Formats: sequence, C-alpha cells, structure tokens
Amino acid sequence: MTTTVGRVVRRLAPVAVLMTVLAGCAGQDSGDGSGGSGNGITGTVTVFAAASLTETFTTLGEQFEQTHPGVDVVFGFGASSALAEQIGQGAPADVFASAAPRNMEQVIESGDITAGPVTFVSNRLEIAVPAGNPGSISGLADFGRPGPRIALCAEQVPCGAAADKVFAAAGVTPQPDTREPDVKAVLTKVTLGEVDAALVYRTDVRAAGDEVTGIEFPESEQAINDYPIAPVAQAPNPAAAAAFVEFVLSPQARKVFTTAGFDTP
Repeated sequence: MTTTVGRVVRRLAPVAVLMTVLAGCAGQDSGDGSGGSGNGITGTVTVFAAASLTETFTTLGEQFEQTHPGVDVVFGFGASSALAEQIGQGAPADVFASAAPRNMEQVIESGDITAGPVTFVSNRLEIAVPAGNPGSISGLADFGRPGPRIALCAEQVPCGAAADKVFAAAGVTPQPDTREPDVKAVLTKVTLGEVDAALVYRTDVRAAGDEVTGIEFPESEQAINDYPIAPVAQAPNPAAAAAFVEFVLSPQARKVFTTAGFDTP
C-alpha cells in the first residue's frame, strides 16, 4: 500500500482511512473558504471515494489543483461501506463519492450529508480473467463450476452486492475461493494470477490494461451501479468541497469518466 500525504492518499485499508487522513491533514491549513487562490478557496479538500474511482479521481484531483492553485486534494479510497462508516465515526472528510446509493443513504441517515447527493456516473460489472485466460472462462456459468478459482467482492460492498444480483438473474450459484474487501483487491487477485476469474467493474478491467482480459455478459444490465457524490455536512473546508463536487459534474470531468468506461447515469 502506498500512501502520499499532501496530494493524494492512495487506496487504504478500511481501518486505516481515519488515522491516515487525520495524519495527512495534521499541521495543514484546512482552509476556511476565503481568499488565497484568486478563486475564493484555499487549503486542503479531503475526498473519500469508492475504490473503483481511484484512477479517475486521481486524474481529476490533479486537474482540480491546476485550476485551483491554492488547494491540495487528499483522497481516501476504499470500499464505500467502510468509508461511510468512517465518516459516521467523525473522519474529517469534505466530500463523499459512493459506488452505490445505499452507502450514501447510510451517511444521510446519520446526518453527515445534508445537501442532496447527485449521481454523476454509473458502472457495470464485467468478468475479468488473467491475460491469456488460463482458466478458459467463457461466461458467468463458469463461476458455478467447481474447477475455476474465483474471486468476488464481499457481499456488503457495492461490487459484491451487484455480483449477487447478476448471479441471481443468471440462475448461477457462485463458488468463490475468496471474498475481498473492495474491487481493487479483487482485481489484484486477477493480475497476480491467483484466480482464474473475478467480477469487477468494467472500468477496472480497462484500467488494468494488458494484464487483464474482460468478458462482457448480458446479466450485467441487471445490476448497474449509480455513483452519487455530495459534500459532507461538517466538512472542514466547505467551499473547497462544493467546488470539487461542481468540478466532478463538469464537462471536463465527463471526458475523463467516459474515457475510463463509466456510463452517463
């Protein structure tokens, strides 16, 4: 796991998100939304985002900093369910971007989101196999066979819940060898050749490049995930939080999401 303080916090284990973000923000100006950058905002904006947004949000964070020179963007990437819990426990996040409405609703119910969230992209699952497809995987039915080594997301995280939906739609009972805490952990199992197949998001297959081959399947239409984003109610830097959310909804960001394989909701 790589951690960079001051610009980007890379993908974090759920229990580490709160402590790492606190450490990363210590001693830094959190910003009060006034002056300093020529555009009304300054300081640090801390964004908690679903693991499947790692590549796109990292790019957007760099672009946001270029257009807002007084702001540093810090990310905490992980499972949406874990991030929602961390926000509820008082983690100093400014923005929350979830891979499913359910986890955003969890934060709304706790009173940590008061402004209405906006759905900015959607995503769907795809079968991921190692380059060369050593397990000869051809479709979703192979996940019910005893032979292939299979990895899935844990049931409580959005990619795991979506997987359960597509298996139910296909009438397949999966036999996973491992359930991982988020989609990036599942993808790592594929890229290392530790499993023959996994279900990850289409965007993750694209991000993996030549290390992974993607196989589409029709049942993916039954479990399309919408991604909502909203500023956190007690954001340490509310002006920067609002500006970042606005940037994520901009045409410039739309190009980044489209290139990565996200759908327009």
